[in-house]
Amino acid sequence: MNIIPTQQILGAQIQGLDLSVALTEPLVDKLILALGTYGVLEFPNQTLTTAQLKAFSERFGELYVSPGGRAQAEGFAEVMILSNMVQDGKPLGLKDAGQSWHTDMSYSKTIAFANVLHGTVIPQRAGKPLGDTQFRNTHAVYQDIPKDLQTRLANKTITHDFNKFWDLMRSRAGSTRPALSEQEKKQRPPAIHPVFLTHPITRQKVLYANPGYATKINELEPHESDEILSYLFALQLQEKYLYSYQWKKDSLLIWDNIGTMHNAVADYDPDEHRYIRRCQVMATRFYGEQGTSAPKLFNAAPA
Repeated sequence: MNIIPTQQILGAQIQGLDLSVALTEPLVDKLILALGTYGVLEFPNQTLTTAQLKAFSERFGELYVSPGGRAQAEGFAEVMILSNMVQDGKPLGLKDAGQSWHTDMSYSKTIAFANVLHGTVIPQRAGKPLGDTQFRNTHAVYQDIPKDLQTRLANKTITHDFNKFWDLMRSRAGSTRPALSEQEKKQRPPAIHPVFLTHPITRQKVLYANPGYATKINELEPHESDEILSYLFALQLQEKYLYSYQWKKDSLLIWDNIGTMHNAVADYDPDEHRYIRRCQVMATRFYGEQGTSAPKLFNAAPA
């Protein structure tokens, strides 16, 4: 296995692995360490069945199954289809997934550790791939927060609400997302997490306050909360924290949801087809009943 860093704020390419073959535990641990270090890992030229994608993803932790049951791969509830393609008049997947800055599952008591995406149909125009996935480095963001604000927010918490992001996506022109049912809302109640998390792999602080789901700092007055969240959102969106991944056919991409936030760029038309399968790895190996305030720090198995 060779790790080739991008030399940017995030990202590395992993060469020399066939992900259709079961990896050893020490090798998986090396990938987890690399994920903490680089935030985003690309594995080029991977040919995977849906079963193999699921099996690889499970090596990193428990897989999430959406309670809504939308856009699931046939026979694999843990695998979601992200696609704008239509077959026999029916959408093959969710066409607008992730199209704004957010961190997956921050609205849940048990947060997400990683996303695993395998792209088999990538839209292109004039020979250039479209539909980049963009990332921001929340380790680096934390380091740039003024020390007095770090101190002030050190023991504060933020409420994260699924409805905020869903309603944002529904409000966009051309959206076909339905309103959430009462049952779906009950299955995704708001969650509370510290403003700053200790990353279980790097053991460093990260900002955990994404624009998609974060709604308020609970210990502050509403006007103070709004002001500070606006500042934190704007800080994260500075160009120096940005890494933009340009998709390649058959590449597999895995990213760390604790040390990054992300955005799916929707710069392709309906006839410029995209088909990506996704697994979401929950952070149950890093957080127990006490939640995100008490991480279980990662220790790699001996080689």
